[in-house]
Amino acid sequence: MINDTIAAIATAIGEGGIGIIRISGEDSFDILKKVFRSVEKQEEVEKESFFLGRKLRYGHVVDSEEEIIDEVLAVYMKAPKTYTAEDVVEIYCHGSVVALRKILRRVLTCGARLAERGEFTKRAFLNGRLDLSQAEAVMDLISARSDKAYGSAMSQLQGELSEGVDIIRKFILDVLVEMTVNIDYPDEDIEELTYRSLIKSLLNIKEQLEKLRKGADTGKLIREGLGVTIIGRPNVGKSSLMNRLLGESRVIVTDIAGTTRDTIEESANIRGIEVRLTDTAGIRRTEDTIEKIGIEKSLESINTADLIIYVVNAGEALTEEDEKIIEEIQYKKVIILLNKSDLDKKVSKEYMAEKLPGAKIILTSMKTGEGISQIGDEVENMVYGGAVAQGNSVTVTNTRHIALIENALLSINEAIETTELKEALDIIEIDVRNAYDLLGEITGETTSDDIINEVFARFCLGK
Repeated sequence: MINDTIAAIATAIGEGGIGIIRISGEDSFDILKKVFRSVEKQEEVEKESFFLGRKLRYGHVVDSEEEIIDEVLAVYMKAPKTYTAEDVVEIYCHGSVVALRKILRRVLTCGARLAERGEFTKRAFLNGRLDLSQAEAVMDLISARSDKAYGSAMSQLQGELSEGVDIIRKFILDVLVEMTVNIDYPDEDIEELTYRSLIKSLLNIKEQLEKLRKGADTGKLIREGLGVTIIGRPNVGKSSLMNRLLGESRVIVTDIAGTTRDTIEESANIRGIEVRLTDTAGIRRTEDTIEKIGIEKSLESINTADLIIYVVNAGEALTEEDEKIIEEIQYKKVIILLNKSDLDKKVSKEYMAEKLPGAKIILTSMKTGEGISQIGDEVENMVYGGAVAQGNSVTVTNTRHIALIENALLSINEAIETTELKEALDIIEIDVRNAYDLLGEITGETTSDDIINEVFARFCLGK
């Protein structure tokens, strides 16, 4: 199947100004000649030189009866300097679903096969233009919902993760070579590998892996978004905060307690980070059945949140409901907002610091906007652990990559333990080699066909 010429619609299905049909494979140019009619002399279309230089040519796509299907621009790109490293043709037509399907059908009848999900990128991987982690970054780019997620995916596409993994694999390979020499040629005149020097090398590898793993928590939040639950008793300003963070009046705000009777979920972009906000029903004693259900859902949302924003009315003393909330969130990552701080305060920062040690405390006023920017600071600080500029650190966002790094780290730890026990080198080598192979699965060097197929099955058809 890898030798087939494939085709698919490369743009999202729906109305648009432009739609693109992509063709890849050795028959791409022959198919173009069959379907494309230039407004210039048609005999020129028969020559590759007509399209060389990646020139867009104006004309029409016609059916088998030479009837015009659509007015188009067509480009022919010769291998290997293409997305798939194969001959590629792209046809730019009107973004009508009908036009796109008609042109695709015509291309398929002229010798192309409908591409499978992710098959264009899979060919780029199999032809050596991308490694597996770079190929996965393509899908992350397409699905990115924030500036930070997009930037992280772009760094991975540029090979930042691959480079980091390759450096660590080089260290492991050096250790494996040295071990193999000492195992296979014990009687030769070679410098003996001591357990002390082996442990030193393995500890260095462990340190590099831990650095890579450290970037995974940040990466997961960047990719999936930060889950933030806003909690507090009624009428403390939770819904007003939600509206402030969203930049719109999404949630009804009134002086009537119990206005919000269910959890409300929305996405916001804070400092380029996607934040999944959940506004909850105010926690209080109530006999209202529906409100009780909303309060139960509020308490449930605490358990699934990455961050809790606990809103307190600074103008009123804490109540029994506040004490219940504090009990529920005491082991969570918490930002306390002492809201209505423009009024006389009855709750101080010092008092709340005693109640929830370790929580960040911000004075806010939903009326004036005081403290809102500080919330953004704390969200950013949580995602990046205080280091907004990541420098040379690699951010790992892919769940598959994180699992492989963690398993490689386990193998290196096993190797360190067996080395400390001075076990035979061939026993230690098993764990070291396993770590080497696991890291190779990130870039695709040691990955099975089943895993490769599973990765690309998650892609969209035109990519």
